Amino acid sequence: HARMFFPSIADTLEKHLPEIANYFLNRTTSGVTEGINTRIKLILRQSYGFASFKSMREKLLACLFK
Repeated sequence: HARMFFPSIADTLEKHLPEIANYFLNRTTSGVTEGINTRIKLILRQSYGFASFKSMREKLLACLFK
């Protein structure tokens, strides 16, 4: 019956049901990984124009693992 009233929500739930169920089974999320990826993207934007990969890598390591 839900599909009749909320078709887009029902489609989304059906599409992502294994991932949703996995959260309730294991109580884990990808939040930490997403946060690290966001920080890396920010650092790379702020560091645009680094002369070499080595200097960019050192900046990432210094910022992420203080």
